[in-house]
Amino acid sequence: MTPKPKYHIALIGGGIMSATLATLIHELNPEFKIVIFERLEKVAQESSAAFNNAGTGHSAFCELNYTTEKEDGTIDITKAIKICEQFEVSKQFWSYLLDKNYIENPKEFINSCPHLSLVFGEKDSEFLKKRFLKMQEHHLFKEMKFSENFEELKSWLPLVMQERNDSEKLAATKMNLGTDVDFGKLTEKIFAHLESAKNVEIFTHHEVEDIDADNGKWRLFIEDKNDEHKQEVVADFVFIGAGGYALPLLDSCDIEESEGYGGFPVSGQWLVTKNPELIAQHAAKVYTQASVDAPPMSVPHLDLRIIDGEKALLFGPFAGFSTKFLKEGSYLDLPLSIDFDNIPSMFGAFIHNLPLTKYLIEQVLLTKEQRIEELQKFVKNAKAEDWELIVAGQRVQIIKKDEEDGGKLEFGTEVVTNKSGTLAAILGASPGASTSVAAMISVLEKCFAENLQNQWKQKLTEIIPSYGQKLSENAELTEKIRNFTKKKLLLEY
Repeated sequence: MTPKPKYHIALIGGGIMSATLATLIHELNPEFKIVIFERLEKVAQESSAAFNNAGTGHSAFCELNYTTEKEDGTIDITKAIKICEQFEVSKQFWSYLLDKNYIENPKEFINSCPHLSLVFGEKDSEFLKKRFLKMQEHHLFKEMKFSENFEELKSWLPLVMQERNDSEKLAATKMNLGTDVDFGKLTEKIFAHLESAKNVEIFTHHEVEDIDADNGKWRLFIEDKNDEHKQEVVADFVFIGAGGYALPLLDSCDIEESEGYGGFPVSGQWLVTKNPELIAQHAAKVYTQASVDAPPMSVPHLDLRIIDGEKALLFGPFAGFSTKFLKEGSYLDLPLSIDFDNIPSMFGAFIHNLPLTKYLIEQVLLTKEQRIEELQKFVKNAKAEDWELIVAGQRVQIIKKDEEDGGKLEFGTEVVTNKSGTLAAILGASPGASTSVAAMISVLEKCFAENLQNQWKQKLTEIIPSYGQKLSENAELTEKIRNFTKKKLLLEY
């Protein structure tokens, strides 16, 4: 019998998560044998691809769903602080990669781009001002600006303010520290480095179909889609970073921690223009309030994007529904994911989210003309001929067990690990890619805790200078880190 290839680390999925974790582990122990499997012919083709995500360096500067208003009228910025800290960690990691010459040309994947929140009407203006006053108290957001002044808003948002008059009530906040990120390009750069690294193997067009426990290790069953050849490998540790397919793969592992999880797939579309006259008038990412019953990933925003060096404006995303778990998935993904363990969770989440289902159906039925009408709430003189509709990425929102409701729909990113720390999976969507480094460090902390207490800790502090410290509690360190990453990433705020 031919011996099965053996690896210390096996990663499933060719996106930003696997690229980040593989690089971190390789830096911490270059002797580990690492293998990465991607089911498509190239890496970075699903959630990490440029048009399949918002491209926002999520820092909670402009995303209003990260700051909620409590019953007493106060604003809770706890989640915003956490996400802002996490993106600062990502910037440190990317700066390290540049410093080591593992990747080059940061402007090919990250560029300065102001982040603005824009609201309409008296009530939302009052909310935005309260949010601004609360956030500006914290040093992470001290540079935030607020305005209700018509002339100043025109200078901030020339395209949006066209054909408006000062009788219309608008308010906005602005953070010049915002960024636009091409996660597809970044992922490709990191994988190019990994391909040349010692003890790292990358197999594209290879699909992991099943994962079984094997005497304290894991056996992966793989199809080489180039010639439909079946093979097996054995690994000490497995990471599942396969986007929407993480859920069925996690279920195949039969670990206790995966019980009851379900998935709710949500697709999306963007309106895109490459008209240089329009692009010249909008050099920002502008987020507003989500519609009632809309998922957070469907918060309307009008964004400058820089993809392969070319500028474009994107508006959306418009939500949709598909039973696929990946853009290049199967329509059987959702029905095949339902089993005895997660039926209560799935049914409970469905019953308690009927308004969301109705919203998604309405979104699917929108014509292009109706989508242009939505855009015209932002850009009053928008013309259909300037904009084309493209399909965005596919996301799978997490459904978890809930004692009261049976199941609860979650709109975040979650790392699931088994008790022995030999397997980890990442589930969920936004803020996703922006917080990939923090998420992968949490995998290290849960699954390689002993190593991090000893020889790995010093190296990780070299990679992430703020590791072990809270930027939210240290204004001086925050300024130092931001100045460092600004220089390395060639940011211009």
